[in-house]
Amino acid sequence: MAKTGRPAVLGGDALFAEGLPLTRVKVPEREELARRLDGILTSGQLTDGATVRELEEAAAAQLDVPHVVAVSNCTSGLMLALQALGVSGAVAMPGFTFAATAHAAHWAGATPVFAEVDADTLTLDPVDAARLLAESGASALMATHVYGTPCRVEELAKVAEDAGVPIVYDAAHALGSRRAGTPVGGFGAAEVFSLSPTKVVVAGEGGLIATRDEELARACRLGRGYGNPGDYDCVFPGLNARMSELHAALALVSLRGLPERVATRSRLVALFADAVRGVPGLRLPALAEGDVSTWKDLTLIVEPAAFGLDVPALARALRAEGIDSRRYFHPPVHRQQAYAHLPARSLPITDDVSARVLTLPLWSHMDDATVRLLADAVIRIHEHAPEIASTD
Repeated sequence: MAKTGRPAVLGGDALFAEGLPLTRVKVPEREELARRLDGILTSGQLTDGATVRELEEAAAAQLDVPHVVAVSNCTSGLMLALQALGVSGAVAMPGFTFAATAHAAHWAGATPVFAEVDADTLTLDPVDAARLLAESGASALMATHVYGTPCRVEELAKVAEDAGVPIVYDAAHALGSRRAGTPVGGFGAAEVFSLSPTKVVVAGEGGLIATRDEELARACRLGRGYGNPGDYDCVFPGLNARMSELHAALALVSLRGLPERVATRSRLVALFADAVRGVPGLRLPALAEGDVSTWKDLTLIVEPAAFGLDVPALARALRAEGIDSRRYFHPPVHRQQAYAHLPARSLPITDDVSARVLTLPLWSHMDDATVRLLADAVIRIHEHAPEIASTD
């Protein structure tokens, strides 16, 4: 591991003086997008039109599922899926997830209850999920493909089947992920994707509900428009969760080339991992052989004693280098103020990993040189860890 110079936090030159943001969106095929947007604006139909249907069909083909329902965002998609399944009472889910997983259950009229994650993959632990379902009598199970890492879907399916409950996947990060060769999207009762600006496919804002259940798809399609079948006699209390034609147009051009972008991200992550391989106290979430992650996030799991710095100190040193970072997900949902009123459940693994994760910049068109320089920043911070720690 070669010496890389004095870190900026100790007075050295910043490696990214102009800044390295966490993500950077690049819109492909802008000429086609401009033509699509012009056609939509000329038509005068800005929502619930042909472009949304085209997106749904294209996504269904790529995910190899019969039904995709486009919605305004992933959270509303999760809410609609839970409503369509008739969940009530407790809904079991990981504590290590984005808050929207729990928020969706709350707004659907249910109560989140939290389970442990696997320390290696950071996805829901099937054993603890089964234990929680038995303890809580939950009416549904939710799981998250964290950072794009596929869950252990086979084991979770058995857990849900044994408990007699449906499972809904928060697949916000996972459009393009695969579990043993099968696209994420067809597991459980439904999987819901995000198309927000930090994702690998973007619509500006938007989401996709993927399911093999025709009745669930019908209910979600109706629910995104208030539950109004067209005569204003709403059959149930739905949402205003429609995706606009303009967002659908952006999503359509962004969807193209998804497998290639995922492959590029995998290669860039491998390049980074190889560059920092000799640094003690660092690892990435484990990915099972045969699985594909979108690597929506390049997240480090830091062991402070071995690395020499804890996550806040590492983030501070990276910031001095001009490098943006995020603590996805800290605090974990069960520790957040919004859910402080719920009965406490001990989740030591979740608490531990939440304190030790730090997400670094990554985007699909990042070049190799930038990845190597990012790795150099981490290496030189480690090399000077005792001196950096003394300045805190």
